[in-house]
Amino acid sequence: MLPPASAPQQVVNQIAAIEAALDDVVNHGSDDELFTASYLQGHFAVVSRQLEMQSSATMQQLDSDMAASLQAAFNNKELEGDDAAQVKRLWSRLFDQARS
Repeated sequence: MLPPASAPQQVVNQIAAIEAALDDVVNHGSDDELFTASYLQGHFAVVSRQLEMQSSATMQQLDSDMAASLQAAFNNKELEGDDAAQVKRLWSRLFDQARS
């Protein structure tokens, strides 16, 4: 069993909203959207869980940590070109939705 989150409840709720939106894309998206969402989901799971354990967690920190995680992966040539751009666009869209 995972320890309870230490992050502020609003951050935990926004993380849950992003997770639900990612699941929705995985369950209902096109093949391209499925690939993009599945890739993003792996990074999000690691970054968001680490952030949830921090009592000082913020959504800005989540965005920054996700950008760093994705950039490190792109620097390692995990994704390139249009695939990398699609992942960045999906992250931006999900992040903006969770904050509104």
